[in-house]
Amino acid sequence: MRNLVIDIGNTRIKSALFEGLEIIEEQSLIYMDELIQQTSNWDFDHVIVSSVRWSSQELGLMLPFDFLFLDKETLFPVKNQYQTPHTLGLDRLAAAIGAFSSAGKGPVLSIDLGTCITYDFINEQESYLGGGISPGMQMRFRAMHEQTARLPLINFDLERGTPELVGANTLDGMKSGVYFGIKNEIEGIINQYLGNHQDLEVFICGGDAKFFESLTKDHIFVIPNLVLHGLNRILIYNVNKN
Repeated sequence: MRNLVIDIGNTRIKSALFEGLEIIEEQSLIYMDELIQQTSNWDFDHVIVSSVRWSSQELGLMLPFDFLFLDKETLFPVKNQYQTPHTLGLDRLAAAIGAFSSAGKGPVLSIDLGTCITYDFINEQESYLGGGISPGMQMRFRAMHEQTARLPLINFDLERGTPELVGANTLDGMKSGVYFGIKNEIEGIINQYLGNHQDLEVFICGGDAKFFESLTKDHIFVIPNLVLHGLNRILIYNVNKN
């Protein structure tokens, strides 16, 4: 079974063609016309679309194929025990399901390093329970710049190397504080989960995941496109149910 998975964010449109659980084509675009043109050459059986930009009705007028639209009514392969499901960002749930699918069982923790850092947990009973939310990397840099009189706005660039722990100037001090603050936050939260769930597997994804590949260990995996894997797993579950 070939599935087309589309994740429409505020600025980028990510899509992937799956053969079963494996990605065979993947792309990240800006415009819907580009997506339609690129996917016109792909052969697929089913489609799922997640969108924060357009509604199901709007997408129905744009896309030349039928699709399953991800919303609160979609069937999920895990039990959702979040206390306020109407406030839950479905990308969080998709990332957690991507982690669950990759591990094949719970407990799993997905960590999505985007605008915010989100921690999402599925337990041994295959129930999604929630997690945590904290400011992402660029949000931390922007907050220091906007809420102080003299600190500059920084664009973090790992190509110049990992920051030194001891920043010898203001710019390096800000880089050290943000980078090691996030690194130690992630490691600390993982260790707290491990204290309660010794068989935990952890999956790190998102735009800033590349900055923390050094965290990879036997039970910690960096999979930047984890949300796409989760959406594919949700689509397979719905196709099988119907």
